[in-house]
Amino acid sequence: MTATALDPETRLGDDDHDALRLWLRLFTCSTMIEREIGPALKREFGSSLPRFDLLAQLERNPDGLRLGALSERLLVTGGNVTWLVNSLVADGLVTRRRAPEDGRVWIVALTPDGRRSFASMARAHERWIARLLGKLSSRERTQLHSLLGHLKSSIRHEGSPQ
Repeated sequence: MTATALDPETRLGDDDHDALRLWLRLFTCSTMIEREIGPALKREFGSSLPRFDLLAQLERNPDGLRLGALSERLLVTGGNVTWLVNSLVADGLVTRRRAPEDGRVWIVALTPDGRRSFASMARAHERWIARLLGKLSSRERTQLHSLLGHLKSSIRHEGSPQ
């Protein structure tokens, strides 16, 4: 059996709901992209995808972010973010300081080395993504982006499953 035949989507039967089919297609595509990008980040930069994602959030917020905001944006637990931040502080890529209005809150920001490191990773990441999505035409990418935006909005408004 090939690796392609083992992905979650291929396990579906003809009687499975079309919403389940769509979810598994999205999940499979996302997983396939992560399986390409993760090892490339490790090989080229000694970084992981979660580290890259955290640095990306901080790059977009030059004044830094609270740990809780990082958790929300990365869709992970506070413990995961704390572990990542500790590692990035040790590597000199981010700083951690107390919030002036509340000493119990930590704010995390990129260091100059973190900015340079992330900029280099981001350029490579963009090339890799462009290659992976390159078989779609510009029109197809625009359509898919729009449809996924609509899905994201509807999920956000729907809330959690009952």
